[in-house]
Amino acid sequence: MAAIKGSEWQSTTDHIIDAVSILEHENEHRTLVIFVLRIEAGYSGPTGSRIQMMNFLAGIFSLMPLRWWIALIVFASGIAAICLRVLETDRARAKRPEQKRKNELRLLADKISVYGNSVHRRYPTGDVIVGERDLAEQLRKRPDAVVTALNLLLNEQKVQRAPLNGYWKLNA
Repeated sequence: MAAIKGSEWQSTTDHIIDAVSILEHENEHRTLVIFVLRIEAGYSGPTGSRIQMMNFLAGIFSLMPLRWWIALIVFASGIAAICLRVLETDRARAKRPEQKRKNELRLLADKISVYGNSVHRRYPTGDVIVGERDLAEQLRKRPDAVVTALNLLLNEQKVQRAPLNGYWKLNA
């Protein structure tokens, strides 16, 4: 296909517009037919550089199969994650384990609350009293982590200390 010059381009677009308008009048209730004019990368009109860039990008995208694009995106994401870890500040590095510990503690407190609610649903007439060690075994967590989570729930008034040392009353 030869490159289209400026005057040829104008006359070509006029013919296309005329053809589309004729089709619109003849087929008012039918699907509109759209003509696509393929322009070679050598055209240098007012939008020539934009067309060249679009053809260049389309050529790049069509050269690589989809699986390679997916692999490239995964690889770039991995590199970005590694760069974020390497370039983070010492303060952010120190905050991360603390934030992780708080999240784990919150999850444990929620598990204890759910456990208390499920026991209360099973036995609705009585109070739910649990021992720290028994609860730690039930949830497969360390006893000191369970005590810390129970203290967090105590601040939220979701549990109460039982008169017996090491036991807690879970509010339903």
